[in-house]
Amino acid sequence: MTVNSPPDEFYASVPVFRDFTRVLDPALYRPLPDDWVIGVTDVVQSTKAIRDNHYKAVNMAGAAVIVAVTNALEGRDFPFVFGGDGASFAVPPASADLARQALAATATWVKDELDLSLRISLMPVAAVRSNGADVRVARYAPSDNIMIAMFSGGGMASAETAMKQGKFAVVPSASDVRPDLTGLSCRYEEIPAARGLILSLVMVPAEGASSDAFRAVVDDIVRLVEASPKASRPVPGLGPRLTWPPAGYEFEARARRGAHEPIALHRAKILVWTLLYFLIMRFGIRVGAFSPRKYTEQVVENSDFRKFDDALRMILDCSPELAADIERRLTQAVAAGTVRYGLHRQGAAMMTCFTPSPTSANHIHFIDGALGGYAAAASALKAKA
Repeated sequence: MTVNSPPDEFYASVPVFRDFTRVLDPALYRPLPDDWVIGVTDVVQSTKAIRDNHYKAVNMAGAAVIVAVTNALEGRDFPFVFGGDGASFAVPPASADLARQALAATATWVKDELDLSLRISLMPVAAVRSNGADVRVARYAPSDNIMIAMFSGGGMASAETAMKQGKFAVVPSASDVRPDLTGLSCRYEEIPAARGLILSLVMVPAEGASSDAFRAVVDDIVRLVEASPKASRPVPGLGPRLTWPPAGYEFEARARRGAHEPIALHRAKILVWTLLYFLIMRFGIRVGAFSPRKYTEQVVENSDFRKFDDALRMILDCSPELAADIERRLTQAVAAGTVRYGLHRQGAAMMTCFTPSPTSANHIHFIDGALGGYAAAASALKAKA
């Protein structure tokens, strides 16, 4: 298949949907142009890192990929997905070199500042299609402020497999090169479950399953969640809790400092800045165009807690009974040869934030489980396989 559209016009022309129950409606998806490139990343041995209580660092590494590429592209819109311990995205050919440089620098930053290894690949869409997969994209709008990409066609899963085989690898940059991570933070406290537990779900099609059968299971699970009063987004209506000093200030300091700059200086700067931010938010102090009340409303609206990228991924605040019902339905689908899945239950969720500008509404807040999340659910999926 050959698809060629002007890059900016292409992504802007992709339909936008608001009802998540339509997440696998084929009419919403458009094939990526052949000359686009796909970026895929993941943290090596992320499950072990999470067991060692480095789950905040793992999430920061995944979010850093999106932030670095966005800043390198100077805010130009492109499709991306946060996966907890990594991220996937696609960019037009004119942006490929900038994306490659951002990925290389991010891998070095993750190694030097987070003591983690980030595996990264950048491959042409045409190469993915030559392996028999397709890459189709839709745009989901959880609010009026942001859009989140959805990917179907098997191409992202194929690209991830190629990455783990060492294909199309991007070499990390020199140690003195740093990505632009402006806007990356994790200032909010963990978000305790309000309905009983935080459920992390990763579900993929079983080998040989028909697309219609898989779509029917996705539709069943999504509608079950949507219809239940026992499930909600993990972010409470009044927003997550802020304290000072914030639990993630060390990561923010490491995101801001340049190579070889003293970390103590950046810790001090972040502590001062976050204290001002805490006081402004705590007492609702309006500063110029910045409204704490409006910003908090947008934090709730802009939370990214469900998505599809050849896998259904959801972080839900739900009752134990609903979690058991979801698992029963998934077990039935496994027996029918339709899906493979992984679940992980925990007591809280966590949030990693990307705020390009505090006065703009397009900040996005990536949600994951606080004690394993997507990575633990994916490990459970692999163990069952």
